[in-house]
Amino acid sequence: MKAAIVSKSGESPVYGDFAEPAPSLSENRIAVAAAAISHVVKSRASGRHYSSSSQFPFIVGIDGVGRLDDGTWVYFILPRAPYGSMAELSVAPSAHCLPLPDGLDAVTAAAIANPGISSWAAYKERARLKAGETVLINGATGTAGRLAIQIAKHFGAKKVIATGRNPDALHSVTALGADLTIPLGENGSALEDSFKAQIVEGVDVVIDYLWGKSAECLLIAASKAGGASAKPIRFIQVGAASGPNITLPGAVLRSSAIELMGSGLGSVSPEHLIAGIAELLNATVPCGFKIAARPVPLSEVEQAWPEDDSTRRTVFIVSR
Repeated sequence: MKAAIVSKSGESPVYGDFAEPAPSLSENRIAVAAAAISHVVKSRASGRHYSSSSQFPFIVGIDGVGRLDDGTWVYFILPRAPYGSMAELSVAPSAHCLPLPDGLDAVTAAAIANPGISSWAAYKERARLKAGETVLINGATGTAGRLAIQIAKHFGAKKVIATGRNPDALHSVTALGADLTIPLGENGSALEDSFKAQIVEGVDVVIDYLWGKSAECLLIAASKAGGASAKPIRFIQVGAASGPNITLPGAVLRSSAIELMGSGLGSVSPEHLIAGIAELLNATVPCGFKIAARPVPLSEVEQAWPEDDSTRRTVFIVSR
């Protein structure tokens, strides 16, 4: 069968031939129709992600949409290595296959699941977001951040504050439900003041897709904003688009009511992630969640792989 294959660490996937998978009694074979690039997929393919496999060669892709042998359309996640989702056929545990809701097309389902669950799980499993609370999304202009705005409103957030580096993209998120925006292009002291002003008014949950300098500034601003009487902030670290590390003085945590935690594979169980994806997919059409996606034939994976960016999902279309 044809697939997008990584043969050694550090290499980009190549379109080629791979042996077809044989499912066990507890698995489903899936004729793949669509599979999307995500930060996790790229990071695992390069060997940089904490969940990367050392098994080579392997097929890239952690999730996708396709048909079972009985014709049922499903979304599937975490296929059995080395069979990723970017292939004509994949194989995954039956418990990892979710029936596709009526009205949800394969491209949208493949595009929305990974970026959508990043905030869905962060809100529900880690932050325990309550209706009426205020959310600040650090890095809200990419596909995951834009969904995080919509999902926060779906969960009943009273106010959503969005940050971003691109002024035009940041302006556009108000149409998705952002009540206030903070440009990250401000200098350090001005950005800290902007963060402090919102924290003084009240921020309950931070969803951070950037890490790096902006997260560092945000945490320090939170520690200075209210002292011992400050309202607790649940700071959920989800992505690291601005860098993997920060410098954080210990006093920031000792002198504030910040609850710092992460959300992702490992901090949320696979069972809860899969249950959350089912909820997300079922809510996508009724709630009108919006995501930009670009369908590309899987045969063009080598050209499309380096061109992928955070403004829209590249979804590989698989035909057999």
